[in-house]
Amino acid sequence: MSLDPKLQSELIAIGLNVIFILILFKIINIVDKKIRTKIQTQESNSPLLRFMPIIIKIIKIVLIFLAITGLLQTHGYSMSSIIAGFGIGGLAVGMAAKDTLADVFGSISLLSDKVYKIGDYVKVNGIEGYVEDITIRSTKIRDLDNFLNTIPNNMAANAIVTNVSQARKRLLKITFGVTYSTTDEKIKQAKQLLEQIGKEHKEIHNDFTIAIHDLGDSSINIRFMGYVKTGSYFKFLKVRGEFIEQVVESFRENGIDFAFPSRSIYIESDNSKIEN
Repeated sequence: MSLDPKLQSELIAIGLNVIFILILFKIINIVDKKIRTKIQTQESNSPLLRFMPIIIKIIKIVLIFLAITGLLQTHGYSMSSIIAGFGIGGLAVGMAAKDTLADVFGSISLLSDKVYKIGDYVKVNGIEGYVEDITIRSTKIRDLDNFLNTIPNNMAANAIVTNVSQARKRLLKITFGVTYSTTDEKIKQAKQLLEQIGKEHKEIHNDFTIAIHDLGDSSINIRFMGYVKTGSYFKFLKVRGEFIEQVVESFRENGIDFAFPSRSIYIESDNSKIEN
């Protein structure tokens, strides 16, 4: 029993479409595997690895949609009517899930621009801390109080993000106040000691500045301003603490007194004569 020629041609068309789609799927899977391998080589915990399955599924769905619409068109259905029908349905779904879609596109924007990655220390919308996780919808930041903050990626993508971890160096600005009774020679010595300590510290750049900054209420203020060779906040604090400790020790050894808040009171004596 032979098949109807029209039905036979339709089955052949369907078979060719299926084979074509399977070949495309195979190519997509090969490309997906190569991209995953490349990403893992550069960054083993990259959030892009989570997005790849979603992107691949979207591509495959689009291919299936195009194949089905093409097949329907060959059977006399209007392509514009099909697309319009899918468009109305897509619009309804899009309105219902607009926030979720905004977060997904926000995630893609953050990752493509390489704004931050897991482990970076960032400041986003007044929240400061370490990026603990990046999901399809949100970014999780662990702040210094150990609270876990969840920020929608749409909000993060439209916010001003400060990635502290990307800093090559951090500003070290410290003012040391010495007493007004400190002699000119001791002030010069204090500046020399600061210069020596700054040059000897391996984690401080040598292009620093030392100068008398201003005259305080109870002190002559000498300011050290330079850069620490790190972007890490905790390492910066460690270097800053070491530097201050060395300065205090050096000043005390050389008889340079630090000032503390004080007030001098002057009493005028009345020398007028009192007549009896």
